[in-house]
Amino acid sequence: MTKYKLEYIWLDGYKPVPNLRGKTQIKEFDAFPTLEQLPLWGFDGSSTLQAEGHSSDCVLKPVACYPDGARTNGVLVMCEVMMPDGVTPHATNKRATILDDPGAWFGFEQEYFMYKDGRPLGFPTAGYPAPQGPYYTGVGYSNVGSVAREIVEKHLDLCLAAGINHEGINAEVAKGQWEFQIFGKGSKKAADEMWMARYLLQRLTESYGIDIEYHCKPLGDTDWNGSGMHANFSTEYMRTVGGKAYFEAMMKAFGENWKEHIDVYGPDNDKRLTGKHETAPWNKFSYGVADRGASIRVPHSFVKGDAYKGYLEDRRPNSQGDPYAIASQILKTIASVPTSAKSAAA
Repeated sequence: MTKYKLEYIWLDGYKPVPNLRGKTQIKEFDAFPTLEQLPLWGFDGSSTLQAEGHSSDCVLKPVACYPDGARTNGVLVMCEVMMPDGVTPHATNKRATILDDPGAWFGFEQEYFMYKDGRPLGFPTAGYPAPQGPYYTGVGYSNVGSVAREIVEKHLDLCLAAGINHEGINAEVAKGQWEFQIFGKGSKKAADEMWMARYLLQRLTESYGIDIEYHCKPLGDTDWNGSGMHANFSTEYMRTVGGKAYFEAMMKAFGENWKEHIDVYGPDNDKRLTGKHETAPWNKFSYGVADRGASIRVPHSFVKGDAYKGYLEDRRPNSQGDPYAIASQILKTIASVPTSAKSAAA
């Protein structure tokens, strides 16, 4: 028997953006534990805005587990928060209620800033560094520094060690801003891995005295890019059948439901989606081929040969968005497309 360090990780009840929480217990197993072997575990919900002090018990239900590359015999356990009966989902448990289509593929592009001493990494103590231009996909100390590169490389390795489908990294448009990409098949799987990747990044930067700033416009109304979490998505029908009529009906549905999307695409998005800095206005839906100033960017590969088949990129979700809610809303809108549009495409 081997003692394993089980890090139970969950989302708290803070609004508008939940925080990641985690605590460790030690259990013995013959081998790396399966999800079925992991027990329910209680916690003090009154300390996470998920219960009152006079009735504070909440329950953690394991839903996914991953190897923890930062610990010997470590296990990362993604959990849903349940009521004391261990069966009823807590009101803050968004994962339990989302749409989940196994044939739906999601690729999330998580942008973020590294902050140290109250400002983005690489910013001077007063004022600003040189304007945007050389930082995006940049190389060299003056563009990206040294500590940032070390952190993103270590984070990449930790995600790969955990079996998370991390697909890449790059320095972003603003100084101190970076991005990583997570891809998953099924909305729950993709979102689980995004939250776990966020956890690993925040835990890693503790030892550097650096915080991760997910706010979508941390530098306010300045000529510096904000941070998004662009959502690339496709369903099996979009990938295998597609068609112009179906695409146009889908875009009509996205346009009609623009507010439902904005409502779950992350707080303060009006500060980021201004029509500048590669964004569309928050209250106007648009789409366009290769257009990074549109709500939805249509890749050239999607329209190639008049096929209208493949994936699309919704550029409106922001860096603080909850991937569970984002993926669910995208699937809800797609599901609302009339079946007659599918028949026309077929």
